[in-house]
Amino acid sequence: MAKPATIRELRSSEYRPLSIKEEMRKNVISRIEAGDDLFPGIVGYEETVLPQIENAILSGQDIILLGERGQAKTRLARSLVCLLDPEIPVIDGCEINDNPYEPICRACRDKVDACGDEVAIAWLRRDWRYGEKLATPDTTIADLIGEVDPIKVAEGRHLSDELVIHYGLLPRTNRGVFCINELPDLAERIQVGLLNILEERDVQIRGFKIRLPLDLFIIASANPEDYTNRGRIITPLKDRCGSEIRTHYPRSIDHEIDIMEHERMRFDGDGFETTVPGFMKEIIAEITHLARKSPDISQRSGVSVRVSIANYENLLSNALKRSIRLHESTVVPRVTDLPAVLASTAGKIELETLGDANEEKIIDKLVQSAVINVFNRYFLVQEFTDLLRSFQNGLTLDVSDSMPSLEYAQAAFRIDGLKSAVSKLGAQGNPGTIASATEFILEGLHLNRKLNKDRNAAGTHYRR
Repeated sequence: MAKPATIRELRSSEYRPLSIKEEMRKNVISRIEAGDDLFPGIVGYEETVLPQIENAILSGQDIILLGERGQAKTRLARSLVCLLDPEIPVIDGCEINDNPYEPICRACRDKVDACGDEVAIAWLRRDWRYGEKLATPDTTIADLIGEVDPIKVAEGRHLSDELVIHYGLLPRTNRGVFCINELPDLAERIQVGLLNILEERDVQIRGFKIRLPLDLFIIASANPEDYTNRGRIITPLKDRCGSEIRTHYPRSIDHEIDIMEHERMRFDGDGFETTVPGFMKEIIAEITHLARKSPDISQRSGVSVRVSIANYENLLSNALKRSIRLHESTVVPRVTDLPAVLASTAGKIELETLGDANEEKIIDKLVQSAVINVFNRYFLVQEFTDLLRSFQNGLTLDVSDSMPSLEYAQAAFRIDGLKSAVSKLGAQGNPGTIASATEFILEGLHLNRKLNKDRNAAGTHYRR
């Protein structure tokens, strides 16, 4: 069936426009009734943040998301678009998406006065109904609300004519969702102007007062005020945002791993099959969780989930280089690939003390702690009596990030105690996963002070 093309046809279709908050509320209710996921791709907030967002939408409240960097605040804001109708009617050619029944801009009002219900309408998709602005100290009222267009003045219009206005981001997102990232960075005088347009529905541009009853759902993000010194949210603006919702980092290793897998960069069609043992994923996630508790790292600025994602990507890249050089078709990361996370961790953490602090040593300590923690979840040292006895009898093993996987597999089958441990990790059958499991076991025993380790240019030598 053809969609209505004029206001008259729209009236005949008995379409009833809803405000943005009524529309979102309606769609949240229908999704809850159907048991659908309201925020696909958001992990770890099911019992904390998401129920609060649902409450705010059902209450028709604007939202402030308060949290450290890398806590999916912007992703949450962008996901709200999924709660809009697939498309809505607007007056064709309108800069601010006017409701065909109640236009608010002067150009559309004049058009309706002249043509009545024969005015053409267009259909606006929901992905065009989202606006976003990163608040910076140099953001102006012109950016957000609008400015007098000198070209329109030069064409002969009077300054008091509403048609001389060039609309800013907020009016252009009318009947949609608008996100302001890092709201405290917005100058207080601009926050006052924002307050005026949201509450009193009027604004002064170059001394010309206009009324703009915009229909918006506002969601803002901010870092906690107890550590940000860049600015603050003025009290009247906070008072008019219905819900202030505190975000947080993933509280479990499983959630951290889910995010890593979902967000990492993927390159298809390179001819390599990537297999990542569960314990290697846990090590990467554990590094980030330990960093969030480390006294050597500033907890005021936080340790972003991006640390886990970037570390995971670098781990896989280092393993890929080995597979390319050794002509192996399977990419499996090992413990000897973990030094690759230094570059991806160093730029994303802030040390608590400057000067004598050695960033590389701090990261290396985190990696070692992560390996031993994960190893001790899988094994008890007492399980390796046979293997340790072999080392006492003179066994030594060499590992290297350039050693072929098949060499590890051969060693695992001929050494007492190693084969069963590899099997416990579910690594049997694939030389790449056997190599990864072997390195993990040897490093775990070393960190538990059961084996000595010597490093040289060729690799690592384990002995009793």
